Amino acid sequence: MDTNVIYCGDCQQVMINHIKDDFVDLIYIDPPFYTSKPYELFWNDGYERRAFEDRWKGGIQNYIAWMEGKLKECHRVLKKTGSIYLHCDWHANAYLRVKMDEIFGENNFKNEIIWQRTFSHNDPKRYGNISDHILFYTKSNKWTWNNQYLPYTEDYIKNFFKKEHKKRTQRKVLLTAPGIRHGFSGKPWKNYNPTDIGRHWGVPRRLFAELKIPIGSTPQQALETMEKAGRIKWSTGGIPEYIEYLDEMKGTPLQNIWTDISPIQHKSIERMGYPTQKPEALLERIIKASSNEGDIILDPMCGCGTAIAVAQRIERQWMGIDVSPTACKLMVRRMKKAGAKIGENDIVGLPKTIAQIKVMQPFEFQNWVCQQMMARISKTKSGDMGIDGWIMGAIPLQVKQSESIGRNVIDNFETAMKRVKKTSGVIVALSFGKGAYEEVARAKNEDKIEIELKTVEDIMGEA
Repeated sequence: MDTNVIYCGDCQQVMINHIKDDFVDLIYIDPPFYTSKPYELFWNDGYERRAFEDRWKGGIQNYIAWMEGKLKECHRVLKKTGSIYLHCDWHANAYLRVKMDEIFGENNFKNEIIWQRTFSHNDPKRYGNISDHILFYTKSNKWTWNNQYLPYTEDYIKNFFKKEHKKRTQRKVLLTAPGIRHGFSGKPWKNYNPTDIGRHWGVPRRLFAELKIPIGSTPQQALETMEKAGRIKWSTGGIPEYIEYLDEMKGTPLQNIWTDISPIQHKSIERMGYPTQKPEALLERIIKASSNEGDIILDPMCGCGTAIAVAQRIERQWMGIDVSPTACKLMVRRMKKAGAKIGENDIVGLPKTIAQIKVMQPFEFQNWVCQQMMARISKTKSGDMGIDGWIMGAIPLQVKQSESIGRNVIDNFETAMKRVKKTSGVIVALSFGKGAYEEVARAKNEDKIEIELKTVEDIMGEA
């Protein structure tokens, strides 16, 4: 089946109809949070409005029920070696954790990542809430993993490393651990026996990988490899120590508290105008940790497409889904800039028939009309007192997703036109009643105001 594709529709249905079992390597899902906040915004070009409500009538149980079917489909399409990251906040974190345990298995829970999503602020009579939560699960006990690292801090380098005279900055690593053992880890090497001081050989596991020491090697064999590599130095007390060089080290292994990735700033070049947009650095870290080049990344609730844009940039395959046609079109523009060969006609499931267009969400319907009419949307939540957009920047437009529009709508639009001193305008609706046409004729003859009435069928015919 195809990858590098954008689907428009409810993600649960899209996954059922278009994605087969055990197909994707990594899922990042950033659903609407259970916050009870409405959002409305305008894309930067002004021709589209994006609005959604993070509201759930019936409370948290309705929200979790809404999420459950989608998460079950995520489990079905995820490969057995795959991982899923669920982004949420404190409102529903505990409930989602329980549901994820149920669907993916509590033994497959790997981490709850705490991401500092904003800067310090005051919350009344409580500690400032500045974090999001990202739940990391796998589908089985075998999964793709690539360690991620943070640079060492200056204090860490100062405390644990030293620069020998005219030599590279280095540190010494102990090769023994407390306690006596009676196997190979308790036997001597080069006449040094750690048992004499109540210790045993404890070669750090990471050194086996770094020096390509075969799994199953004894501590003595590992020590021989280190010595041949010139990494063993004997202390003045006759104890072997391993030498690590700062310029060869990757840094501190990443932990589950992330404070080093800033949220999207107002003037950031990444900013798409999307209220819940996440920074590319966040998605890059997740994708690099849990996938390899060529793997398939799925974002079932894509929004403005950050996850798939990063996947494209770091050479992964990708699949994006969003219920909003506006968001899907935005993603196409973003992906084209990222080098993907995709256009609006490639969006699978984009509403195209009259019946599909008529049942769009109201803001999506308005976006569609404005695009067809080459109109710029009025940038206020309620329009310019009855004006929803401006055709060619000069002709007022009103959009009504209703049937049998009557005389009162025409009257109100006339008032709005007079307020902005315009004598011609357009109303688009699903259909118009007899009274609407009569009022349009009266306004033209008596008030010298010309209003053109158009239906969806009219617009599609002109297109």
